[in-house]
Amino acid sequence: MLDHLSEWPYAGKPYWVLTSRELPKPEGEGVDVRIVSGEVPDLVDEMLDSAGDHDLWIVGGGNVASQFADHGLIDTVEATVVPVVLGEGKPLFDRRLPGAPMQLRSVTTHSSGMVGLTYEVKRPADRESARD
Repeated sequence: MLDHLSEWPYAGKPYWVLTSRELPKPEGEGVDVRIVSGEVPDLVDEMLDSAGDHDLWIVGGGNVASQFADHGLIDTVEATVVPVVLGEGKPLFDRRLPGAPMQLRSVTTHSSGMVGLTYEVKRPADRESARD
């Protein structure tokens, strides 16, 4: 899976992999990969502690993103639209987000033709983030 990388792109940053499978850990200087299984509420405090004053960047399929959203742990969604016609696509989340609809905050165009969209997620009042 990682054989094509000559250098780890996230050196010096903790990188969490949520999975139910056993996966090999990449090795190298500055590589901090933590392969874990478990429920998001059980993992989020340790993840936030490892990020320090920085944001968590959640990358994964709709199920992973939805687990964080279900617990009010997403405040921003950044999506990149790649201009490729696939005929069909995959949803960003695998279920409806709790709370109000996302609000578009910015659009960034790239010379490659890709477009970056940044949305704010309005969390339900009773599901504030673990760090708010």
